[in-house]
Amino acid sequence: MTNQKVLFIGAGRMAEAIAAGLIHTNASMNERIVMTNQRDKKRLAELKEKYVVDVTQDWEAEVKNATTIVLAMPPEVHDEVLEKLSKLVTNQFVITVAAGIGPSYLEERLPAHTAVAWIMPNTAATIGESISLYAVGSSLSESHKQALTVILNSIGSSQLCTEDEVRYLTAITGSAPAFVAYFSEALIDSAMSYGVSKEIAQKLVVQMMSGSANLIKHAANPSAVRKQVTTPGGATAEGLKVMEQHRFKEMIHRAVDATNSKANGSIKGVKREKLRHK
Repeated sequence: MTNQKVLFIGAGRMAEAIAAGLIHTNASMNERIVMTNQRDKKRLAELKEKYVVDVTQDWEAEVKNATTIVLAMPPEVHDEVLEKLSKLVTNQFVITVAAGIGPSYLEERLPAHTAVAWIMPNTAATIGESISLYAVGSSLSESHKQALTVILNSIGSSQLCTEDEVRYLTAITGSAPAFVAYFSEALIDSAMSYGVSKEIAQKLVVQMMSGSANLIKHAANPSAVRKQVTTPGGATAEGLKVMEQHRFKEMIHRAVDATNSKANGSIKGVKREKLRHK
């Protein structure tokens, strides 16, 4: 992102993750990052000290100097910010990381031909391991695409999607880490029920989850890994039988649909099928 200057409107966890990733991949990038919020001076002071970036509470004054603007504030604040931003942008690239704020939403509220994109990272962005879904508007140039690639790569890997796919698949990539953590908690509780300490139980489960994820990633076939571990008629098969009896897969599907219903308003379960098979 040579000669790029990035303005973050909002200075929360995701803004920090992206800024940290950019600086990690290019040490001099800190000189071209401005972090802003309107209320929390202490937070800005912390970021300034930690990353040696510029900070301010007056984001509007910084728009003219920016080439890329990252909207990292809550969805409900976007309308107010976009109304002000629409009067200030010239040819800046505007990116949002807020749930529900797709490219069409941005394009409707910004001047015609403004380059826009929507990125939905997950919590693993804080350690550079996000799988980020993203969708783009209709006015991106090659330089915009390059800038977007640098940002995405700084926090992990990514997948280009349609706006609808981002909207509904974020339950898989964004919310499901909480489902995985909840499953881990249940396994830790089970281990502790046999008398081991929480420290040992957590160590066993965390390493098992990490190793299993890497094994599945290497094999690129979760079903093959499951079959590799499962001897027909054996102990693992008995455990899986209980999960099937309690409709484990159906429960996961319902959890994903419930997440989407909350995030996107009323959505039928058929929506998941439509996206899966199109």
